[in-house]
Amino acid sequence: MTILRHELKQNRTSFWIWTAVISFMIGVCVFIYPEMKGEMESISDVFADMGSFSAAFGMDQINFGTLLGYYSIECGNVLGMGGAFFAAICGAGVLAKEEKERTAEFLLTHPASRRKIFTEKLISVMLQIVVLNAIVFAVVTAGMAAIGETIPWEEMLLLHVAYLLLQIELAGICFGISAFLRRGSVGAGLGVAVTMYFLNLIANITESAGILKYITPFAYANGTDIVTEVTLDGKLILIGMAYTMVGIVAAYWKYTKKDIA
Repeated sequence: MTILRHELKQNRTSFWIWTAVISFMIGVCVFIYPEMKGEMESISDVFADMGSFSAAFGMDQINFGTLLGYYSIECGNVLGMGGAFFAAICGAGVLAKEEKERTAEFLLTHPASRRKIFTEKLISVMLQIVVLNAIVFAVVTAGMAAIGETIPWEEMLLLHVAYLLLQIELAGICFGISAFLRRGSVGAGLGVAVTMYFLNLIANITESAGILKYITPFAYANGTDIVTEVTLDGKLILIGMAYTMVGIVAAYWKYTKKDIA
């Protein structure tokens, strides 16, 4: 597990910065909810009648005056986007960085097969994502308890499981891309995450683009759908996990065969 420990140590600064920023922003959103509650109730109808804009963000389906309604939009977007960016950057950079930073020769001279290197790097990415989400969930639930709100455990667990799966899928896809890259992995990761996010917005705006829901992981991590239906879309999740496996398998195939500079 030497490579795993090295990856975690090397990425610890980035990991803690992302974790702290996401946790802080969500924590602030939770703590200001009591002050925002009255105002949100008065403008909830206004948001619901904003046509395509409301549909894109699911604001036509929920009541902002409720904790879950508020959380699924405000906090959900913070974790959805922030977590997606972190997962995409982490996944896209973990294999490509050895060539970009010119450390491949040092790493590959060690008595470790490419399979071992690949496996431990993949574990490091997934472990960071899981720990980040666990910390954020702890901060959120502690914040809700601190402001005196009853924690809706079922909905909250479903929301955070969806966000976790979203990040795992993006990490898997970007991990696959990473094996084919030599430079510019951060931009590629961010590009994938942003593209997936906007595909989901388009799918929400028009029914004719509904097929896009089978491409983007944001479709099954739509907070308003989860809150209103209190369930996850198993079909979309299975498709998303299939994309994840395709990315990982493609990465394995390429990394074990490529000529690393």
